[in-house]
Amino acid sequence: MFSVLSRLSLVSKIIIAIILGIGVALLFPNVTPYLSLLGELFIKALKSVAPILVFVLVLSSIANFQVGQNSNLKPVMVLYVAGMLLAAFSAVIASIVFPSQLFLHLAAQSDLQAPGSLAEILKNLLLSFIANPVQAISEANFIGILAWAIGLGLALRHSSDTTKQVLTDVADAVNKIIHTVISFAPIGIFGLVAVTFASAGFATLASYAHLLMVLIGTMLFVALVINPILVAITMRANPYPLVFKCLRESGITAFFTRSSAANIPVNLDLAQRLGVNEATAGVSIPLGATINMAGAAVTITVLTLAAVNTLGIHVDLSTMLILSIVAAVSACGASGVAGGSLLLIPVACSLFGISSEVAMQVVAIGMIISVLQDSTETALNSSTDVLFTAAVDFRNRENQ
Repeated sequence: MFSVLSRLSLVSKIIIAIILGIGVALLFPNVTPYLSLLGELFIKALKSVAPILVFVLVLSSIANFQVGQNSNLKPVMVLYVAGMLLAAFSAVIASIVFPSQLFLHLAAQSDLQAPGSLAEILKNLLLSFIANPVQAISEANFIGILAWAIGLGLALRHSSDTTKQVLTDVADAVNKIIHTVISFAPIGIFGLVAVTFASAGFATLASYAHLLMVLIGTMLFVALVINPILVAITMRANPYPLVFKCLRESGITAFFTRSSAANIPVNLDLAQRLGVNEATAGVSIPLGATINMAGAAVTITVLTLAAVNTLGIHVDLSTMLILSIVAAVSACGASGVAGGSLLLIPVACSLFGISSEVAMQVVAIGMIISVLQDSTETALNSSTDVLFTAAVDFRNRENQ
């Protein structure tokens, strides 16, 4: 059996782990608390290695960058922005066609602190650029990590070949560590699946089935229609083989880790196997984990318009389009951790004069359904990072 398992691909092993995890959760629910350690160790290992991995890879890529080499960052950023705006607009259309009602009787969550305004979100993003490098790595502030890695990389562009070779060797060593961590993904996901299905409380989720269907349905539409269209325009080829590969090898892991930051090593490993230019992937993927949040834009838009519909507030199409832009910009400030987008809902609600107390009740509802909502959101966010990066890189290779 071990011989057969060893010959299977990583994705096949993960699918088997998911099936086993569901089986254990249904047949032996009392055992699942002991299995939670497997999932926690896996997520902790990914989160621990991600900051130093991003710092070393970006530093090495910039230092070894050759004049005339195309890093393709600009078209990737254009895809990120276009993807988020179209995702938010899709959420507006879905909310109009399938309006949702909320039960706003929950006590406001006083322990949750939402940003006060859009300006505060932008301010926090700018301040992240000038964070202390040690603090940025310890707190997994990827904007700060990227800023320091790019700055040091540029400074080391004119260093000796020996120094550049050392940086390359260090990057290779860190890559080997991440390959080892990722090889344990089936075991970690087995623990995560078992705990999720045993404690999700699907009876509670049933009361929010309509809201969940709108949220997840919109995210699936973005993943299977909007993103393929953008990729097809970029690659001028059939996008679905690449789309499905990214969803299968990045989306599944992100679904259960529920953290874009934790999925950075997985995406970098996938980009390497796809043959993506390291100078592009080393910057665009960690940056995407921070600012490319199409799923977050969907969540913010749908839940905000659900609150608007529940309160009977009339909203015209132009205001909804403004909401799409606000949701996309706000999504850039969503932290790459579970539930990060929910705390940005009050910012969007303020457009319609909804009080913070009511907005935080909407956040509380989001927390209840986050088992499925946030998992799907993270899968969309993270898989899109590597999808857009690979699409631009493939197009560039064809044009050369």
